[in-house]
Amino acid sequence: MTTATLEPAGAPTRNWAATLGAALLRRPELAVGALALVSMLVIGSINPAFWNAGNLFSLLRANVIIGILALGVMLVMLSGGIDVSFPAFAIAAMYLTIKAMIAWPYDGVVLPFVMATGIGLLLGLVNAVFVHGLRMIPLIVTLGTGTAVRGLLLGAVGASQINIDHMPPALIAFGRTELLQVTLNNGEHVGLSAMVLVYLALAIGVHLMLRYTLIGRSIYALGGGEEAARRAGFSVRGTVFFIYGLAGALAGFTGLLHGSMIWIANPHDMVGMELDVIAAVVLGGVSIFGGRGSVLGTMLGVFTLVMLTNSLIIMHIDTTWQRIVTGSIVIVAAGLTSWRDRRRAR
Repeated sequence: MTTATLEPAGAPTRNWAATLGAALLRRPELAVGALALVSMLVIGSINPAFWNAGNLFSLLRANVIIGILALGVMLVMLSGGIDVSFPAFAIAAMYLTIKAMIAWPYDGVVLPFVMATGIGLLLGLVNAVFVHGLRMIPLIVTLGTGTAVRGLLLGAVGASQINIDHMPPALIAFGRTELLQVTLNNGEHVGLSAMVLVYLALAIGVHLMLRYTLIGRSIYALGGGEEAARRAGFSVRGTVFFIYGLAGALAGFTGLLHGSMIWIANPHDMVGMELDVIAAVVLGGVSIFGGRGSVLGTMLGVFTLVMLTNSLIIMHIDTTWQRIVTGSIVIVAAGLTSWRDRRRAR
């Protein structure tokens, strides 16, 4: 005679919840994607103007600059560090390059982007020298270099804004390139910026590097512990220089791209952008302790943060509240990733 084992009434629910929780611990991108989807539905129901083609195109366009910067910050955080110098590096590369284009004069786009990327690369390598060579704390190093670079830019190069009528025409034309254009019911023409493709191409490149190359594995290993990475046979010095150099190069490239998209070169721009980018990266599931995170999660974090802030603007909510939302996202997301890492460790 067999006896049936009766499970408690709440067992199926607990098993389902445990399975879902385990999946979210393994793939935080699922949680970020779900948050983005729910946020879109809620915001769209509150304000139907959210689904307007012009707003959606503007939302995707707003992802480009913060998204490329987030890729660089993600690399640094994966290694266990932090970078707050990238806005200063981006603006320095942009302003110096546009000044040079005007002085020569030069009206192409390839060489200027190479120049801006090179400036960012050199500045990023300076960070690496201090972080690895002098064993300094990344936060202090990048805070210092960012402040110094911005100060030198304003003091030695100048603080005057370069308006659209003085901007190189080829740079403006590049930033205005559109993938497609849609005509709204009111006759207004709205277009999707081609810079979205630039962002996607860079994101795919970083993803492939992290997933399929030795240097990508060394970045994750370094985030797990410097000594462990060294014992695994990775070059800690080479990895640190690669990370900060690539982060600086992405910042330099993004700075000139930013100038081409807004048609203005302002040396005072991007002040305070550190919080937005770091918030997006942490929201995307990148561990504040290093070693965990992905490009997909970072992109979803960027999209969610930009969508929330842009929606607050559509609903005419004061800028002060936008900063409160961003700061709260940093605290909550960092707390959740910290809890996740402790849970996985146990």
